[in-house]
Amino acid sequence: MERLEIGLFGIVVMLVAIVLRVPIAVAMGLTSFGGIWMMMGPMPAVGISKAIPYEMIGDWNLSAVPMFLLMGYLASGAGLTAGLFNAARVFLNRIPGGLATASVASSALFASASGSSVATAAAFSRIAIPEMLKAGYAPSLAAGSVAAAGTLGSLIPPSVLLIIYGLMMDVSIATLFLAAIIPGILSGVVFAGMITLRCTLNPALAPRLNEVTSWREKLALLRETWPLPLLIAGVLGGIFSGIFTATEAGAIGAFLAGIIALCRRTLNFSMMRNALVDTAVSTSAIFIIVVAAALFSRFIALSTLPVWVTGQFAGLDTIWVIILICVLYLILGCFLESISIILLTVPVLAPLLHSLDINLIWFGVLMVKLLETGLITPPVGMNVYVIKSSLGNTISLGTIFAGASWFILADAFTIILLVAFPIITLWLPGLTG
Repeated sequence: MERLEIGLFGIVVMLVAIVLRVPIAVAMGLTSFGGIWMMMGPMPAVGISKAIPYEMIGDWNLSAVPMFLLMGYLASGAGLTAGLFNAARVFLNRIPGGLATASVASSALFASASGSSVATAAAFSRIAIPEMLKAGYAPSLAAGSVAAAGTLGSLIPPSVLLIIYGLMMDVSIATLFLAAIIPGILSGVVFAGMITLRCTLNPALAPRLNEVTSWREKLALLRETWPLPLLIAGVLGGIFSGIFTATEAGAIGAFLAGIIALCRRTLNFSMMRNALVDTAVSTSAIFIIVVAAALFSRFIALSTLPVWVTGQFAGLDTIWVIILICVLYLILGCFLESISIILLTVPVLAPLLHSLDINLIWFGVLMVKLLETGLITPPVGMNVYVIKSSLGNTISLGTIFAGASWFILADAFTIILLVAFPIITLWLPGLTG
């Protein structure tokens, strides 16, 4: 077999293995090892398989991943999310669908600290959904808004997905974080606008609340939320001002989260142990996939598949290539989780992006936005299943997906804006030169 044929055959074998529920790291790793063996022989295959894990795990930049995860777990375990939803609800309860909009706003703020969509959805499924159901909100709106709002954790910096993309494409993580700020805010604003419009046209979805809160009570609630904005400002401010790198920011963020928890007297041995264990488990899972994906990337490069893909798209206009890539990511998002999609696709698409001179910062933000949408699309919308797990039999899976479908339409609108107007993504990085 020719190298290209081996590459194509290897991808088919890997996808079949994934469909058969083989862990994605195992599917990528074994397929890649076998493919390199077929192309180059057993000794090169063994040599490459021995060298790649050290090259990847030994990369200093990857240390940002466990540190940002630890920061998120410490922030959550120390109760730094306490008061977020309550503060948002008292300021937004007079607008149609105010509790759902409050969920979006508070989720966006928490996402800035956690960097995790799943963690955000899990946290607010226990806080916001019971409050909305108690207020008479439609179950689909209550669950759908939290599922969608949780996806903001993928895009709003610090984002683990942007870190991994930046490492794979060798682009500045700090610039990616800066570029993601406006699209992240835009996503939240579009969600809030859609909720307000729907609840205005159909008031039965979300009965108006008659809560009256004094300014003294509002200020008291705001004082409860100060730790999280302080943590976010400390981390992102340090990155963008150049005081420390994006890699160092993860460790500093985790340290700040611990100090804030200590000042609030919420730091204890049990919470710290749980945060460290959760960080270790999550980091191990991510790194195993990263190592397998690095081996897969080498296999794909040796197979000449990226060159063949670039040639197939050579005659198309750039906009059509972007549309096809968007469709690809939306389809993959229905079946695979976000990190796996990045690690599977970037090695194949990178030469194509370079050949078309597509801005890699803009594309990285667009790609993560597409992956956000995949977190709420059936049949494998991870955020939907997280919420279902939290709620038990309170709301059916179909109802959650039905509620999330409106936010998929909102995401489609945002994606169109990002494609049509790249300046939305590139304006902030352009200010820094």
